[in-house]
Amino acid sequence: MKNKTRKQRLRTGFTTGTAAAAAAKGAAQAALGRQAPAHVDVRLLTGDTLRIAVHTCTVTDPSAAVCTVIKDAGDDPDATHGAKIGARIKFTGPGAGLHIKGGAGVGTVTRPGLETPPGSPAINPGPQKMIRQSVQQALDAYADSRGAEIEIFVPRGETIAARTLNARLGILGGISILGTTGVVKPMSHEAYIATIASAMSVANASGTDTVVCTTGRRSERHAQALFAELPEPAFVQIGDYFEKSMQLAAKNGFSRVVLAAFFGKAVKMAAGAPHTHAAKSKMNLAELARWVRDRCPEPAAANRVASANTAREAFFEIKDACPEVFAEVGARMTAAAHAFAGGGLRIRAVIFDYTGEVAFDTAEKGAFL
Repeated sequence: MKNKTRKQRLRTGFTTGTAAAAAAKGAAQAALGRQAPAHVDVRLLTGDTLRIAVHTCTVTDPSAAVCTVIKDAGDDPDATHGAKIGARIKFTGPGAGLHIKGGAGVGTVTRPGLETPPGSPAINPGPQKMIRQSVQQALDAYADSRGAEIEIFVPRGETIAARTLNARLGILGGISILGTTGVVKPMSHEAYIATIASAMSVANASGTDTVVCTTGRRSERHAQALFAELPEPAFVQIGDYFEKSMQLAAKNGFSRVVLAAFFGKAVKMAAGAPHTHAAKSKMNLAELARWVRDRCPEPAAANRVASANTAREAFFEIKDACPEVFAEVGARMTAAAHAFAGGGLRIRAVIFDYTGEVAFDTAEKGAFL
C-alpha cells in the first residue's frame, strides 16, 4: 500500500523563453517542410531536451510560417501560465543570419540596468540563444543555409504584464521573455528572485545609492510617501526574500538600504529569518515575549505577548505597555540585514503600524543613517 502521507511530486514547467524557442522551431519546421508539426523538441540551456506541443501553426507563404505554444508553468504560480507565446518566421537570403525582434505583447526595455539595453525588446540573452539554436536545428535538418527574421509575439501580453512588476523595471508594452535554464521548478521562486535582482540592477543604474526594500505593495506605498525624494526605481519589493535581497543589495554596490515593513514581517526579520513566508518561518511570539521581558517594567506584558494569537495582537499590546520593544525589533532587523549582506551597508529599519504610520524608525524621520 502506498504511503498516503508522502508529498505529491510537483510538476515542472517551462519558461517563456522555452515557449518562444518552441514556437520559433515549429514555425521554421512548418515553413521548411510545408507541414505543421504537432510538437517540437527544444534543447534547453542546461543541455537537456524538452518535447513541447505546438498549439497552432500556419504556413503563410513558401518561406514563412507562424506558430504558437501555450506556456506551461507546471505547478509554480506564474502570471504567464497558460499564455500563448508565438513566433513568426520569414526566411531570407543564404548567410543572412538569424535576427530576432519583439512583436505585439513583448515589452520594450526603457531603463538601463537590465540584461538587454534600452530600446531593445525584453527578450533576455538566454532565450535569444535558445531561439536561434532551435531555428538553426530546423535549418540544419533540411541542409538549408538561409537566414531568417524571427518575430516573437504574445497575444494579450500587455494585459498579462499588468500583473507583473515589469513597469517598475522599465519594461513597457508587454511581458519579458525570460529563462536562465529553460525550465520552471515548482515553488523554486527563481522567477521572483530574478525580478528582485533586475530591480536592484535598475535601481543601481538610475544613479541612486539608496534602495528601499519593502515586503509588498502596501508597505511600498507607505515607504514611497515617507521617502518621496527618492526616484521610483529606488523602491524594490523583496517579498519574503530577506537574506537574498540583502546579498543582492551588497552585490549591486548600494551604500544605504532602508528596510520598510509591517510589524509581523519586522519581527521575523529581527529574529534573523532568511525567508519570512509563513511556510518558511513561524512567528515566534515566545522570542518576542523575551524581548518584552527584557525591556518592559511590567512583567505581565510579556505573558500577554506570548499568549497572543497574532502579531497584530502582540503589536497593540506592546504599543500600550512597552513601545521601547519596537527599538529592540528595529535594532535586531538591522543587525540581521548586516549579517546577510556581509557588512558594508548602512541599514535603516522602518516599522509601520497597521494604519501605515511609522511605529518606529532607527533614524530620525527623513534622515538616513
